[in-house]
Amino acid sequence: MATQTTHSDGIPIIPESSANSGTTRTTMNGNIKIKALPAEFYDRFLSDRAKQLQPSPIRGLYPLEKKPGVISLLAGKPEPSTFPFTSLTFTAKDPSKENSESTITISQDQLSPGLQYSDTAGIPDLLKWITTLQEIAHGRKHGMHASGEGEEGWRLSIGSGSQDLISKSATALINPGDSVLVESPVYAGVIPIFKHMDCKQIEVPTDAHGIRASSLKEILENWPEGEKRPKLLYTVPYGCNPTGMTASLERRKEVLKLARQYNFIILEVDDPYYYLYYGKSARPTSYFALEVTEPCGEEAGEVYCEVGRVLRFDSLSKILSAGLRIGFATGPQAILRKVDMLTANANLQVSSLTQLIAFRLLDSWGYDKFFVHTKNVSAFYAQKRDIFERELKKWLGGGVPEEGEIDEGRLADWVSPEAGMFFWQVSYSDEQDSRTLIETHAYANGVLALPGTVFLPNGSKTPYVRASFSLLTEEQMVEAMKRLRKTVIEVRSERANR
Repeated sequence: MATQTTHSDGIPIIPESSANSGTTRTTMNGNIKIKALPAEFYDRFLSDRAKQLQPSPIRGLYPLEKKPGVISLLAGKPEPSTFPFTSLTFTAKDPSKENSESTITISQDQLSPGLQYSDTAGIPDLLKWITTLQEIAHGRKHGMHASGEGEEGWRLSIGSGSQDLISKSATALINPGDSVLVESPVYAGVIPIFKHMDCKQIEVPTDAHGIRASSLKEILENWPEGEKRPKLLYTVPYGCNPTGMTASLERRKEVLKLARQYNFIILEVDDPYYYLYYGKSARPTSYFALEVTEPCGEEAGEVYCEVGRVLRFDSLSKILSAGLRIGFATGPQAILRKVDMLTANANLQVSSLTQLIAFRLLDSWGYDKFFVHTKNVSAFYAQKRDIFERELKKWLGGGVPEEGEIDEGRLADWVSPEAGMFFWQVSYSDEQDSRTLIETHAYANGVLALPGTVFLPNGSKTPYVRASFSLLTEEQMVEAMKRLRKTVIEVRSERANR
């Protein structure tokens, strides 16, 4: 019987024997020595505020409570016996069996940690489960040194959704006046975060193949002499919100090479879109994974990679539940320690209860069923994408959509997404400001989309709009395209008659 080499999601299985085996890897590029960047390397990246942060005087001592025999008078934790909850039972789909559910019961003893304060970085069981997930999905090793530090210099922190962690990471890394490289168009929710940091957002254009590495290189090569160079790049390389683009492997390699050459950190923001990939070709390798396969150079006759220039953000929002509010950051320990300090100061931790529920579900599935589930979710959105695009072509792609209509020519253009739940489209209405098109004309015809200007850091006008297809039925998609067609024709006619 042949040995299984991939999980059901197509992600290679990392042999258990290699998951914690030293710091030399065998890759397509031969044997590569892995060198984790030292903690002091990040001193120049940390913000002034982060450098002033100190561990919580209470939470910083929590680990000492775990030593057997210690009687702790430390924290003001409530006595669990006073809580009214005694158990928790819920049902969940079985990913491996269609229309099948399983019942998961959390007994009183098991429930107790979910009702109590817990570690700032996350409850230990969930941290361990997701750490192994990252090892499997991205081929990274987390074997611990005797010091307790991961041998490749990375670990996890759990936050209240990925945006919570993005915001805290920005606080830990950005000073007022700093320049941050931001792919454009970019997720609208991150623009106010950077504005609040009072930093300069340097837009790096994207296209259907992802961030334009040639444009990034040009920006960096021509950086004004004497001006502080950017130390961060923000990018969403899978199913980007809003464009739907997925960066090609070649682009990713070029960007990683530039990060090493010009010494900046890549904020790889994948939310759940990594698992919502449904492209025809294999899912491109993440930046977090590329760090250990793309060589930096040679030292004493050995090819080596420096790892620690990627801070990755994921979320369970689109694959388990948006209401759980669980995201996780994976990356350099020196940065995530500061993020944890910000969490301890702001909200102490993510809800222990939602973390426990997520863990018990994931643990009951195991990794193979988890990958079956994410494959099912991506197939669901792929089908939605196909129906939406079919109607786009019919009503806005040119030709006669149905009897009684006339051929108005092509009324819109777009690139078919390979992941996520969005189309980034431009209408041929001769209206260069999609805000006017959507908020005035389209809304009057009973259809809404998000004007593209909200995704541009400089707020410039654009004819593009973001259309989400995740919640629409097939009937709603048909009707939405009819209404968009009517809107574009009306606006074009109005402008022609002026």
